[in-house]
Amino acid sequence: MSSGSGLVLELKQLRLRYPSSDRWTLDGLDLELEPGERLALVGPSGCGKSTVARAVLQLLPAGSQCLGGLKLQGQDPRTLGRSALRQLRGEAVGLVFQDPMTRLNPLMTVGNHLLDTLRAHRPATPSTKRRNRAEQLLEAVGIGAERFGAYPHEFSGGMRQRLAIALAMALDPPLVIADEPTTSLDVAVANQVMGALQTLCAERGSALLLISHDLAMANRWCERMAVLDQGRVAELNSSLTVLTEPRSDVGQRLVAAARQREGGQTPAAPESRLLLRVENLRCWHNLGGPPWAPTWLKAVDGVSFALQAGESLGVVGGSGCGKSTLCRALMGLNPIRGGQVWLNGQELLRLRGPQEQLARRSIQMVFQDPLACLNPAMRVVDAIADPLLIHGLAKPAAARERVRELLELVGLTPVEEFQNRRPRQLSGGQQQRVAIARALALDPRVLICDESVSMLDAEIQAEVLMLLRGLQARLGVAMLFITHDLSVASGFCHRVIVLDKGKIVEEGRGDQVLQAPEAAITRKLVAACPRLPAV
Repeated sequence: MSSGSGLVLELKQLRLRYPSSDRWTLDGLDLELEPGERLALVGPSGCGKSTVARAVLQLLPAGSQCLGGLKLQGQDPRTLGRSALRQLRGEAVGLVFQDPMTRLNPLMTVGNHLLDTLRAHRPATPSTKRRNRAEQLLEAVGIGAERFGAYPHEFSGGMRQRLAIALAMALDPPLVIADEPTTSLDVAVANQVMGALQTLCAERGSALLLISHDLAMANRWCERMAVLDQGRVAELNSSLTVLTEPRSDVGQRLVAAARQREGGQTPAAPESRLLLRVENLRCWHNLGGPPWAPTWLKAVDGVSFALQAGESLGVVGGSGCGKSTLCRALMGLNPIRGGQVWLNGQELLRLRGPQEQLARRSIQMVFQDPLACLNPAMRVVDAIADPLLIHGLAKPAAARERVRELLELVGLTPVEEFQNRRPRQLSGGQQQRVAIARALALDPRVLICDESVSMLDAEIQAEVLMLLRGLQARLGVAMLFITHDLSVASGFCHRVIVLDKGKIVEEGRGDQVLQAPEAAITRKLVAACPRLPAV
């Protein structure tokens, strides 16, 4: 690669330490990016991927130390005043976040988000031209100018991410940084979103720095790949070379974990003991209209399946297909309009009061974002003991002893090292282990895992999936495994059902569904699912 003033981004021996840390998060990082280049930044949890973006934009907490070479469009952002830095951030770099709602104001229309950005950086431009530019941006990302007056909450996750891309590209920046932009999206929508981002970058000649834990997705959209480890680049090469001939230890571990996840063998058949049976389940939402003819959104519309002890059933489908609604309905968090649910031989929907509370202990949930479901002020020991105390199943001393057993069960040992930490003092994989331990505290028979590994890097994903499989073999729990990633479902689950518009459109063994999809939506999901290149 050439060097010099033509570089969009130039980092030389960059070191960064946060004020509360005694170690360097970035420790001698070298990285260069040329105009129009697409580079993926990958690595294990805690390696410093997201910190690179924060350092480039100088979005750092007060008291942080940032040393070494840092040039963005030939300027060092650390030397700029507040006004000049704000202008550089807006015009030199477009940032696409993991969760677009962190950038979107729920009280502002979609169009006003774009107008606000254009007005701040192009005050001399006539308002009619700003309006035209905003409408063009909406059209460019596939939203349509007719949605100019809509609000963010009226958009799906994929549409909100498209809006985030429009905002990032509004000023034609020479560099776009996309930090895990598709983590919460299904593979089909993620493919569309990344396609829109790549097209806009190519049309405007913008370089793309894609931060991702998904090696296959990074390979699909970027020509080069940099593997980070302990705050420095351990390996940098073409994406194909990194994934087929990794040279660094961390690169070899990540690729091996990704291939294990992608090509995992279908588990052995479970024991034949029925735990959960769902028949013709319907969850309809009233969207309004006259009382005699309301308009219904049929989120779940006649879904039936059975789940045996020790079995994993994968539930996949596109955005809005009903996956999460099904989860919430089984947990009692969404109203059910019709159908029957049998849990351990009891008809769950007919139970009331103490009987229902006792039965519902048998079904627990592991959420997508463990940090969001753990109280940030509670220590690990208290978070896991809480369900036992709430249900009156143990006195405080006995609850703490049970917590020790659960921490050992999920591999957080030595227990003394973890029990008094708070969630933000744990890595993503450790947070998810705590969430799993808490879900197991009430000895459930059925575990619902809702996108429970989608936010983790390949190595930690493999660890958590192995943990879940081991717990299933040891405890005999059944799992309803909700995921948008068919490759994960095919390797981990005994069977897979595919939802579309609230109905099951395909069912079969995980590997069969991935290799020979029959339904149109399944074929679309398989085609959109990025795979690692063959060795």
